[in-house]
Order: sequence, then C-alpha cells, then structure tokens
Amino acid sequence: MEAGQKGWSSEERHIAKQAVDLAYEREVASLITDLHSRVSSVHCSGDVWSLHDYLSAKRHEMDGKFDLRDSSLVFVFATLVKDGLLSVHELDGLDQEKLVKISALARM
Repeated sequence: MEAGQKGWSSEERHIAKQAVDLAYEREVASLITDLHSRVSSVHCSGDVWSLHDYLSAKRHEMDGKFDLRDSSLVFVFATLVKDGLLSVHELDGLDQEKLVKISALARM
C-alpha cells in the first residue's frame, strides 16, 4: 500500500461492490444492444466466427475492467467513470481522498 493511502473499510467495500455491480449491468446492457445490431448482420459462417471473436475479446476486456481487488479499485472506478458507466456521485460514501483520486484519474 502506498504511503498515506488508506485501506478500504467494510462500508466502502459494500459501496464499491454496489457500484461495480451497477456499472457491470450497464456494460452488459450496452453489449446486448450492440449484439442486436451485430446479429442482424450475420449472413455466413465467417460472420458467426467474427461475432464469437468479438464476444471473446469483450469478455476478456470486461474481466479486467471489473477487478475488485482493493489495490485496483481506485483505478477501476476511474476507468468506469471515464467510460461513462458510473458517475462520481454514485461513489458517495467512499473516503474523500479516494474520490479526489478517482476524479483526477478519470479526467486523464
């Protein structure tokens, strides 16, 4: 842990879990919308395998994006805010120092 960096209280972990779950559901909803348009353009076996490759890559991306390890959470939240999957106010209840870091990183 970096000098001066605070750990995550049980209340913060609860807030973090709820926020990650909310962002995940938003990401999945966006993926489903995207899939509807992609599926409508599937006309041959090559299109099927392209869709498979897209979904495999998306799953890999999402597995990394929603990392719940304490050491990664500030960066995860900054990415989710930057990607529009969360707003900083949905993280209310986290330590102010963490919120400032998340906000700053999301603007980069």
